[in-house]
Amino acid sequence: QHGQENTDLEDLQDRSSGGAAPEEALMLQLRRAVQEVVKQSSWWERRGEDCCILGAAFLLLPPAFLLLGSAHLPGLCAGVLLMGVAHAVITIKGAHLASHGGLSQSRAWARVWAVFFIEVCGCFPAQAAVQAHVQMHHAHTNVLGLGDSSLWKLPFLPRAVYLFVAPLALPVITPLVALGRGRRGAAAGSRTVAMMALGLLSQYWLLVRVSGFRAPGALLCMLLCRALFSIPYIHVNVFQHVGLPVFSPSRRPRRILQMSHGVLNLHRIPLLDWTFGHSLISCHVEHHLFPFLSDHMCLKVKPVVSRFLMEKQLPYQEDGYLSRLRLFYRRYQELMVLAPPITELVGVQ
Repeated sequence: QHGQENTDLEDLQDRSSGGAAPEEALMLQLRRAVQEVVKQSSWWERRGEDCCILGAAFLLLPPAFLLLGSAHLPGLCAGVLLMGVAHAVITIKGAHLASHGGLSQSRAWARVWAVFFIEVCGCFPAQAAVQAHVQMHHAHTNVLGLGDSSLWKLPFLPRAVYLFVAPLALPVITPLVALGRGRRGAAAGSRTVAMMALGLLSQYWLLVRVSGFRAPGALLCMLLCRALFSIPYIHVNVFQHVGLPVFSPSRRPRRILQMSHGVLNLHRIPLLDWTFGHSLISCHVEHHLFPFLSDHMCLKVKPVVSRFLMEKQLPYQEDGYLSRLRLFYRRYQELMVLAPPITELVGVQ
């Protein structure tokens, strides 16, 4: 059994033969440059730093539960903030790394971590998450009808409701969608329901026993903590793909063109970079080009990738969070309601 560490390096190696197209040759050059950085990196850089951040998130939980039992408003608010941050790190950063098998060298342990972070903590079927995110979104980034981020579009909602109100319902919608998917397969569905129940009931029990909440208050606190980062979570998912070139399934570009044109990095925001992970915020282009790299490694190879794309006169797209928010608010009808136009990279491909 090959380790995940070896898989990371194998994924960067060239699988093409001679006579490759110019775009494939460029992707090969970039793979080799990134592979050199990965080979020279320590375990701490490859996985250790991200595992440490996840561990710190779990260490925030005991003081969070204690502060939530405070009779004073500042202590209660501090408890909500700590638990909200911990929940975001665990269910967004942790679940995202787990979906890519990025938390362990062992494939067996990678599956265990996927079930724990995605199902127990995130209340969603691990298999469905991997299929939707890795097998569809990454394999078919911005390809119409496959990985074009249409999943995130709700054209019947007004822009203000979609951008600032609807995301708050994610803690309720996510387990309901998971239950709907759970009916499709008996064995996997039963496990998912059991894992979701374990996660939800554990948090509820601790809020009642440790924090001193009664039933309605415990449920409200769970909803508030789980929704704390839901608005930027929805924003990030649409800002980095929607509004960029969309490709036809029959005339999709080569990988390096597809990712350089169809993916955007947000400028670094320390809070979101550390809670969501660099690969979801400031290194999203790097993540789509090399999805098996950890968050820290995406940050480390960022100068290599950006310099290479710019030297080869390919797009390296970056924008600020507030800039994208203003764009989506101003052009909501065009970007989130109407069908996107197909982009043909004429003269490039």
